[in-house]
Amino acid sequence: LFDKNTVRGSQFQLPLMEFSGACEGCGETPYVKLLTQMFGERMVVANATGCSSIWGGSAPANPYTVNPITGRGPAWANSLFEDNAQFGLGIAMGLKQRRAAYANAVRSIVNNPEGPGSPLLRNALEEWLQVMDNGLLCSQAVKNLTPILEAEATAPGAAGALQYLHTMSKDMLEKPSTWIIGGDGWAYDIGFGGLDHVLASGEDVNILVLDTEMYSNTGGQRSKSTPLGAVVKFAAGGKNRSKKDLAMLAMETYGQDVYVASVCLEANYGQVMKAFAEAEAHKGVSLLVAYAPCVMQGISEGMGCSMNDARAAVDAGYWPLYRYTPMTDLPSTTDEEGFVHLQQHGKLTLDSKKLKGNLEDFLKKENRFNILTRKNAQVAGELHHHLQDDIDTRQAKLKKMADDSK
Repeated sequence: LFDKNTVRGSQFQLPLMEFSGACEGCGETPYVKLLTQMFGERMVVANATGCSSIWGGSAPANPYTVNPITGRGPAWANSLFEDNAQFGLGIAMGLKQRRAAYANAVRSIVNNPEGPGSPLLRNALEEWLQVMDNGLLCSQAVKNLTPILEAEATAPGAAGALQYLHTMSKDMLEKPSTWIIGGDGWAYDIGFGGLDHVLASGEDVNILVLDTEMYSNTGGQRSKSTPLGAVVKFAAGGKNRSKKDLAMLAMETYGQDVYVASVCLEANYGQVMKAFAEAEAHKGVSLLVAYAPCVMQGISEGMGCSMNDARAAVDAGYWPLYRYTPMTDLPSTTDEEGFVHLQQHGKLTLDSKKLKGNLEDFLKKENRFNILTRKNAQVAGELHHHLQDDIDTRQAKLKKMADDSK
C-alpha cells in the first residue's frame, strides 16, 4: 500500500536490526535500522571496527536478524579499522563476479530455444536479465521467477543447467545492496586511504559514515572530523583546526560519478529516505555522511533529548543537509562525431537552504564546547567566531553550487 522508500512506508517494514545494546540515545543505530527496513533482506554490510562494530556484533549477541517469513536478512562482517573500505570493495567485487557468472548461465538458457526449460521459464529469466541491476525491479522479477524455476529444476530428470540455477547460486538472483559502514575515526583518519581508493573505483558500493565527530568508542579522542573549538582528548585547549569536509572533498574530486549526501535523521526524515534510496539506486560509489549525536559530546539536556540537539545543529548551519547527483546520472549529449559529453556540473540539491538558528545557542547545548568557554572565554569566543565564518563560507558555496546546477 505504501512505498517503503518513504517515511510512512518504511515504518511498515520489519526492522532487521534490534536490541543493539548501544548507549541511550545513540545517533548511529537509527540510520542502520532504517537501512535494514529499506534494503535489509539483500543487504551485505562491511563494518569498520568502532562503536558500530561493538553494538553491531559483540559475541555472543548480534542485533541483526532475519525476516521470519523469508528467512533472509543482512549479511554482516567486521574488518579492521584501517582496511574496512578495501574489505567492503572486495566483497562487492566478489558478488559482482558471481552474479556475472550466474547471468551468463541464464543467457545460455534464454538464447537456446531448443535447450532446457519451458518458454514460460525462459521468458521469466529474460525479464530478470533486463532488470538484474535494479534493486526494486529485480526483487519483483525474482518473485515471478522463483516458483517457475523451482518447479522445473526439481522435476524428475531436470537438466543440470536448471539445477545449477536453482541450487548452486540461487542467492545471486536478488541484487545485493553492499554497504560499507563505519565512524569518522575510520572514514576521516585511519581508513581514509582505503576510502579514497573505493571512491575512485567506480564500483557499485555504498558508504555510510556515522559521524560523531570524535573517536567515541575509545573514549572521545580528537579526529579530523572534530570541529573548531571542541574540547576532546588530545585537544584539551579546544581544537584549533577546521573540520575536514569529507563530503565536499568527495564532490570536488570525484563529482563525475560519485553520489554524495550529508544527512541528519533527527532534523529531516524525508531527506534521509531520499538520500538512502538515491544512493542505493546509483550505479557507482555513494558516500553518505550522517550526523550522529553521541554521549561523548556532553549534550546538556541528556541523550534522551539528542533529537533536539541534532535539529539545533542543522538549524544553525553547523550541519548542512544536501544531496549531490553526479554527472553520470544526468542527461548527456552526443556530438556529431558520436562522442558523449557529460554535463559540466553535477546537480546539488540543498535541503537546508535557510539557516534559522543561532550557532552560540547550539554550542551552549554541548559540554564539549562549554568546557572551553568556562576555562578560557576569550579563546572560546575566537574559535567560535572562526567556526561561524567557516559555516557562512560553506553555506554560500553550497548555495552557489545549487544555483549553478539548476
